[in-house]
Amino acid sequence: MTELAQLPLTRPRGLQVVERTAKLRAGVVGLGKQACEDHIPGLLGSDAAELVAICDSSSEVLREQQQRLEVPGYTDAEAMFAAELLDLVVVCVPHSEGRRIVELAARHGIHVLKEKPFATSVDEAKRLAEACKKADIRLMVTLQRRFNPIYTSFPQLADQIGTPMMVNAAYTMHTTDPSEGWRGRSEQAGGGCIIDMGYHLVDTLLWYFGLPDRLLADISTRARLDRSYDTEDTALIHFSYDSGLYGSLLLSRFIGPKAEEIRLIGNKGIVHLERGRIRRLTNGGDVVESLCREQAWPSAAVSQINHFCRVIEGMRENVSGPSENLAHLAFIQSCYESARSRAHVNPKELL
Repeated sequence: MTELAQLPLTRPRGLQVVERTAKLRAGVVGLGKQACEDHIPGLLGSDAAELVAICDSSSEVLREQQQRLEVPGYTDAEAMFAAELLDLVVVCVPHSEGRRIVELAARHGIHVLKEKPFATSVDEAKRLAEACKKADIRLMVTLQRRFNPIYTSFPQLADQIGTPMMVNAAYTMHTTDPSEGWRGRSEQAGGGCIIDMGYHLVDTLLWYFGLPDRLLADISTRARLDRSYDTEDTALIHFSYDSGLYGSLLLSRFIGPKAEEIRLIGNKGIVHLERGRIRRLTNGGDVVESLCREQAWPSAAVSQINHFCRVIEGMRENVSGPSENLAHLAFIQSCYESARSRAHVNPKELL
């Protein structure tokens, strides 16, 4: 790995201006839509990292991206890790392949920016967390909302609405054919909308409120009866806390249009978060204050890359590391257990 010259090894109090002598060397494993539309543009726009190698199991896909990006390409991740002096790798592979790639990177001492989910089960998450700790590498799961001021403003507004009583959340989009690709097969995906797209909203709810004490989930694989797939296209999850707060979460990759929202109701007001906007309202619905964000693509991806580089350099806190994501897998695994048993599950018992 390249030397991090003149960079602090511990996180300073507050911001610190550091003259960067070299960018961190980054590779990407998996050249699907997420990598090509988010992570690679993020690397190309970063002032902290540079793309030096790519990997994909498809020779055709690899050849096309090599011509476009003009960097070395590999069809085998271990060969890339052995040949290239990488500081970090962005891992964007089918969920069933994630553990193998992360463990390979750990053995080579390469830090990992992992496309969600962190793992496909609590046990796998614990094993990966231990592998990262043993290899002394940083791993961060790609959760862009953690770096978005709309989302970071939520707790401040929530402090102004009294005692929280109820939270409703939803994240929906329309996929024409839920059976298409590896996401329609549970042996590769580990599940459907809950573990895949839903991971972002699960993270946001855990970030704001913590792991619930009970949840009850129903899932559907019936949006397209003319197609064959075994990963849920829609899920409805009810959850509650011993504090008295309760709520629901709707996830779907069949219900359009694409929309995302979280609404927290307190006894002195409401906080309503949507994509690009957050508002505080009275209980009657009148707007008290609001915050909107206009962002240029791909600013979120660049911000995430830059933050992870500073995590590696010891200048920022890892807000989405292995230990933090154990709770996510407990929530998700509990959803699937509840859907199978048709009973309430306490996700804390899985940790």
